[in-house]
Amino acid sequence: MKLIYSDEYSKVDIGEHVFPVLKYRLIKEKLLEEGIVKKNDFIEPEPIKDEELLLVHTEEYIEKLKNGKLSFEEELKLEIPYSPQLYLASKICVNGTIIALEFALKEGIGIHIGGGFHHAYPDHGEGFCVLNDIAVAIKKIKKEGKIKKAVVIDCDLHQGNGTAFIFKNDTDTFTFSIHQENLYPVPKERSNLDIGLKDGTGDDEYMELLEKYIPEILDKFKPDACIYQAGVDPYKEDQLGNLNLTKDGLKMRDEFIIENLRKRNIPTAITLGGGYSPNILDTVSLHIQTIKTAIKKY
Repeated sequence: MKLIYSDEYSKVDIGEHVFPVLKYRLIKEKLLEEGIVKKNDFIEPEPIKDEELLLVHTEEYIEKLKNGKLSFEEELKLEIPYSPQLYLASKICVNGTIIALEFALKEGIGIHIGGGFHHAYPDHGEGFCVLNDIAVAIKKIKKEGKIKKAVVIDCDLHQGNGTAFIFKNDTDTFTFSIHQENLYPVPKERSNLDIGLKDGTGDDEYMELLEKYIPEILDKFKPDACIYQAGVDPYKEDQLGNLNLTKDGLKMRDEFIIENLRKRNIPTAITLGGGYSPNILDTVSLHIQTIKTAIKKY
């Protein structure tokens, strides 16, 4: 199985920051160390062309990113320091999710060791997200006529507000978000289905909600493809949230969602999304658990 990855993701210098850019390199190293994949199983994406980003993002915003002209307020909203390297890595990341979705259409599953920057809007970035790779990937694959209907299953701690906004008038894209309610973003956008969880929600209640809604969404909407945003920040030790999912609970989540997609033959691209455990190795371990689950199912 091929995995989409770039060394550039971990080369971005954001200083002392809660976003663990090193996790991407550590995930790759751990996968190789454990013999789960081989060196030639990794595919390195090229940066997406600026003009292709216009499928989702405004020309004015892309020009600001190209020329390093974000205002102080815009960079503050982004919550991560701008640099040319950040923009390059973001463009590579967008293409990484596109390639993962293309692989999914051929092989059933595509895994991106990166991606899931679901807070980015057409005209600005926020919440550590510069470009919305999920939205660009779906728009590009649709434009090429490879799919008509797509579903986004977003299990990140935070609502996928940028993605919800981008697809709010697109009846051929269904956005599902299960997230902590009492948390950024405030106010939230409206996805096709939002499940806002109370603080302290644990494994059992979380799984009951997935079991109630995921099969119904897939059977009624009948998507041609899915992007599964498999953020691990619902983990009970995460610094940015207050949910109470265990490592086993996150494994059950991944197994349930991936199996429901697989048995319906819905091509699925996986993006890793967030994860902010105090110990970066916990975040790495949780992401690897998702990857192992996907490999096992396919």
